[in-house]
Amino acid sequence: MSNEPIRLTSFSHGGGCGCKIAPGVLSQILKNSSGFPVPKELLVGIETSDDAAVYQLNDEQALIATTDFFMPIVDDPYDFGRIAATNAISDVYAMGGTPIMALALVGMPINKLPIDTIGQIIKGGESICAEAGIPIAGGHTIDSVEPIYGLVVMGLVHPSRVKRNADAKAGDVLILGKPLGVGVLSAALKKGQLDAAGYQAMIANTTKLNKPGKALSELAGVHAMTDVTGFGLLGHLLELARGAGLEAQLKMADIPLLPGVEQLAHDGYFTGASGRNWEGYGKDVQLAPGITQAQHMLLTDPQTSGGLLVSCDPASVDQVLALFRREGFEHASVIGQMQAGAARVVVAG
Repeated sequence: MSNEPIRLTSFSHGGGCGCKIAPGVLSQILKNSSGFPVPKELLVGIETSDDAAVYQLNDEQALIATTDFFMPIVDDPYDFGRIAATNAISDVYAMGGTPIMALALVGMPINKLPIDTIGQIIKGGESICAEAGIPIAGGHTIDSVEPIYGLVVMGLVHPSRVKRNADAKAGDVLILGKPLGVGVLSAALKKGQLDAAGYQAMIANTTKLNKPGKALSELAGVHAMTDVTGFGLLGHLLELARGAGLEAQLKMADIPLLPGVEQLAHDGYFTGASGRNWEGYGKDVQLAPGITQAQHMLLTDPQTSGGLLVSCDPASVDQVLALFRREGFEHASVIGQMQAGAARVVVAG
C-alpha cells in the first residue's frame, strides 16, 4: 500500500446521512410495498416515517429497534466510527427511550484499507457506545467496495412515554437541540476548505449524544419528537406536520447554525443531497421572499447525527430548554410553532 495518508472520504460517493436515498425516490420505492397484518403490540411502525420501530413487551416496557449506517463523512477513522455510532443511537433517544444494546454493521474494502484503520473505526464506535452505557453485543461484517459502518440499536421505553413524530398539537412550540450545517461543513472538508476550528465544531456536534430524549419523554408537555438527519430540517419537520395534519411555521432568524456555515453555503459548499431533498418535498414548503440561497441550502442540509426536534406546549418551553442546557446543549433554541392548517412548512425570514 502507498505511504500517502488515507482519505476515507475518497472511497465514498457520499458521506454520512447525505448517503440517504432522496425522499422523493424513497417514497416511490415504498409506495407499492405490500401491506401485512400489524400486531397490536407494534406501537410504531413505518406509517409516519418515524425514527424507530417500537414493540410493546408488557405493561411497563416497550422495545425500540432501529438501525443506521453510512459511508465516511470524515477522513479520521476513529472520528468516523464515533459519528456513525452517535447517529445510530440517536433514534432511540428520539423515541424517548434508553439504549440497552447495539450490534455493529461493518462493510470494508479489505484489500484497500489497512486493518489498523478498520480497527480504529470500530474502536470509535465502541467509545460512543461506552459513553451511552451499552455494549456492542455482536454484528455482521462484509467485504464491500466502499467503507460502511453503523449500528443496530435496541432500547427500552415505557409504552405511555413513547414520543412519536406524529403527535404534535396546534399551538405547540418547536425547539431544536443542535445547530444546523453539518452537511455544509462536510462538503467544505471534502474539498479541502474546512479549517481546524470548523472541523472541531463539526466533530463536537456530530458526536454529542442526544441523551435529553429520555428525560424529555417524561414531560407531559412534550407531545412529539424526532431527530434531524439526512432529509434536513425541512424534511423531518414536514414529517411532523404531515403526521399531525398541521402547518409548521419556522423563523429563519431563530434557527441555530454552526459557526461559519452560512458563508460557506454562500460560497457554494453544500452537498448534492441538499438539492435532492428539496426536489423531494419542496412543493410542500413555502419560503419567504427574503430567504437567501445559502439559507435555503441550510434548511435542506443533510444533518449527520443532528439534534432533537421537539414539539411541546408553550407552558413547557422553559422546562425543555433548561433540560437541554443541563445536558450541555447550549445552542438549543425555539425555532417556530405548529398551527392549524394544511400539512406543510412555512418559513419566515
